[in-house]
Amino acid sequence: MGTVFLAPPAELLTEKNAKLLAQTFQALSDPTRVQLVHLLAKRECCVGDLATLLTVSQPAVSHHLRTLRNMRLVKVRREGKLSFYSLDDEHIDHLVQEGILHVEDLLR
Repeated sequence: MGTVFLAPPAELLTEKNAKLLAQTFQALSDPTRVQLVHLLAKRECCVGDLATLLTVSQPAVSHHLRTLRNMRLVKVRREGKLSFYSLDDEHIDHLVQEGILHVEDLLR
């Protein structure tokens, strides 16, 4: 029987951190939400523009944005009747960019 390596507790994620990370990946498990995050990494957009760019209905885009907002991946800025969305912070862009690089490597 081989040697079993047990990670020291300091190397393990806390249960709370592991759960939040899994929820983040779950929020990004939908192709439309990945597209939204990718677009919002480039610039702030309103729901109508996002719907047009993705050829998805405005209610569907709003639903996806609500999911992303609940996970604090995107934030909203209101200007009159319009709502403009952007990434909540740069970490989300880094996460998606790393995912894109990974996928591009898989496809080579």
